[in-house]
Amino acid sequence: MTQWQKAEQFMASTHEVLNQPPALENYNVLHADTALQEAIVRGHAGWAQNDLVAMGALAGKAETIELGFLANAHKPQFQSHDRFGHRIDLVEYHDAYHRLMTIATEHGLHASPWAKPQQGAHVARAANYYLHTQVEAAHGCPITMTFAAAPALQHQPDIAAEWLPKMLQHSYDPRNVPHTEKAAVTIGMAMTEKQGGSDVRANTTYAYPIGAKGPGQMYELVGHKWFVSAPMCDALLVLAQSEQGLSCFLLPRWRPDGTKNPIQIQQLKDKMGNVANASSEAELRGAMAWMIGEEGRGVRTIIEMVAMTRYDCMIGSSAGMRQATAQAIHHCQHRSAFGAKLIDQPLMQNVLADLALESEAALTLTMRMAQAMDKRDDPHEQALARIVVPAGKYWICKRTAEHAYEAMEVIGGSGVMENCIMPRLYREAPINAIWEGSGNVQCLDALRAVQKQPESFAALQTELMGVKGVNKALDAAIARLPQLLQQAQEQPFYARQWVELMARTMQAALLQQHAPHEVADAFCQSRLGDVAHLGYGRLTSPATAQVIVRRAWS
Repeated sequence: MTQWQKAEQFMASTHEVLNQPPALENYNVLHADTALQEAIVRGHAGWAQNDLVAMGALAGKAETIELGFLANAHKPQFQSHDRFGHRIDLVEYHDAYHRLMTIATEHGLHASPWAKPQQGAHVARAANYYLHTQVEAAHGCPITMTFAAAPALQHQPDIAAEWLPKMLQHSYDPRNVPHTEKAAVTIGMAMTEKQGGSDVRANTTYAYPIGAKGPGQMYELVGHKWFVSAPMCDALLVLAQSEQGLSCFLLPRWRPDGTKNPIQIQQLKDKMGNVANASSEAELRGAMAWMIGEEGRGVRTIIEMVAMTRYDCMIGSSAGMRQATAQAIHHCQHRSAFGAKLIDQPLMQNVLADLALESEAALTLTMRMAQAMDKRDDPHEQALARIVVPAGKYWICKRTAEHAYEAMEVIGGSGVMENCIMPRLYREAPINAIWEGSGNVQCLDALRAVQKQPESFAALQTELMGVKGVNKALDAAIARLPQLLQQAQEQPFYARQWVELMARTMQAALLQQHAPHEVADAFCQSRLGDVAHLGYGRLTSPATAQVIVRRAWS
């Protein structure tokens, strides 16, 4: 061997890559998640098992996971005009985004409980959404809005008769053509304006009747919308002022005569997260829309849609927590340091168990609300959802950002790299906490629920009384809730304390009912007890931590 050949040999291989975990891929996401499997059974959605197993396998495939990376690497692109100078207001997405949308719609994530109502329908849909959005969260926005729009449209049966059948199709048509040429459509929403934000009653967009006035009639809308999410949806639900006050309208992208509706996109938002989904600013220059529901009662018409989107924020944030937990545990199973696998090191077990606790608590509360959605004719369930959804949305979404960071720290330097999913989970984490009403809005909404529907807090207390006497820390939290409510009612300055304790107490109660005692008691001690904490890695029982980690990753 010549000197050159020896040098080439050394240059070709300086070291062997050791002690690095394989990518977490080609596994069944459902089969790895014991808590989700149990929630599906108790939510009476076992009939959907085959579909859920198929979604679990699809969500774990390397090819599907790659779609999430591609959809975020190639951001939506806006074209205001075509090359001939015609105004087109077109947002173009990467093919990966469309493929993710196809998977979501083919599995009914946008419509299945409405298309085929049955026991456990919302539980099955929530489980599917939870599995699929662990791959990529941003495209869930138009899926959620289409799902949530169905109850609002039913306030206007004549319009619903035309649009609902196409909304309920388990297919996806991204073509830029009028809805009359499509078998399947998606629905977006555009509520907020520059001067109002969450205070939609400050909206200045005005609706002018084209002919006859009132529900179901055509109006022209003039004004602007500060956040139009997923502007390529076939229609948008919007709020605008009419003669009798703020009203709800369905605003199609194309007019009935096949001409372009003058919804002029000004720019796409340059967001830190949720980048695969286009969010935009738009001006309405006499855009045609149909009034939905009673004139002047727009907020009432659309409020159920808002509740549904807030509920989906709970699912999405819970899914983000689960994916972060799975990534952290998987990494520690394959990585060694200081002479032992990370998964076997006591301090790391403490951190991983705490991450798993937060994830399971989020899932358990979310799936309990799915059961409430399935019982729309049950007054107790609806009263419970009225207060728990805003509390759950507030708490779960707010906890996701710190959870994502902690999981990223577990993985270390490679977890910060953009070819790892963790940076995307971290950037995505604050989105749900802000969208559909930020933290203060949720707290004030929970207070409003008690004021207008006292039975909502009574329903919560009824639920909690079912576990009274099981755990001292939980008993103490249950006893404190009425005191904190009174304090918040007298001075909203304290509303967050009440809502946070309400969410944690409800999570603890559900875990006491449905999770192993190690999980339930550890949650009560760490989130409600005398040594309660909201950081990670501060559990007090090594043996319990081992049990929790084993349960979290089957």
